[in-house]
Amino acid sequence: MPESAVRAWAPGIPGIREVLHARFLEHAYPSHTHAAWTVLIIDEGMVRYGLHRGEHGALRSQVTVLPPHVPHDGRNVTERGFRKRVLYLEPSTMDESLIGAAVDQPGLRDPLLRQRVHELHEVLRGPREPWHAQSRLALITERLAERLHGGPAPERAPVAPKLAGQLRELLDASAPAGITLDEAARLLHAHPAHLVRVFSTRFGIPPHRYLTGLRIDLARRLLLDGLPAAQVALAAGFTDQSHLNRHFTAMLGTTPGRFRA
Repeated sequence: MPESAVRAWAPGIPGIREVLHARFLEHAYPSHTHAAWTVLIIDEGMVRYGLHRGEHGALRSQVTVLPPHVPHDGRNVTERGFRKRVLYLEPSTMDESLIGAAVDQPGLRDPLLRQRVHELHEVLRGPREPWHAQSRLALITERLAERLHGGPAPERAPVAPKLAGQLRELLDASAPAGITLDEAARLLHAHPAHLVRVFSTRFGIPPHRYLTGLRIDLARRLLLDGLPAAQVALAAGFTDQSHLNRHFTAMLGTTPGRFRA
């Protein structure tokens, strides 16, 4: 088994500076800082780390949040090493007033939050899905803020059918290219996480899946018009033909080529 395996990439998603997946048998990070928020989950093993003047452990049951510009180190604890997945988030994704709370309590035991972080990593491993990734990120940063503020989560604003309808109109008008979640939030004067929530509640489907459905409908029409699948993929807003195939097959149970035939 190799001592280490590291994969890092910039996903091209607003708010996410870098994604890191790593496995180490023996490694100790010296004290260092990041200019970004570090959101870490452990998949195997355990990491012991110092943050500011405290000692902590990063466990599989936790989401670890390290604030920007605060020194920290890290070292393996178990004989089998550790495996981790990390999101490095732009400082603007969370308010700097949360830094003190993250220093005091960097390890958050929150199964829902950990599941959301895991799901975002799964999205980022595949073809670029900006709406899906941004929606997941908005819900993650919102819940992180709630947990770091402490106490019960603030009451949700009531579902606004008008706001959900306005978002659907924006998605309809911008397909297949699609407007970004941040752009939609600015136009509608709403928090991104609130937009995702009201749309999902009103229409029973998250906005990224609604947008994918619009693109699949366009792809069906173009295929039946006789366009090659590779051209259809780009014209319908997919990254490439394999990206189209994956979504098309998941939705219709057949490949674009068989559908046209």
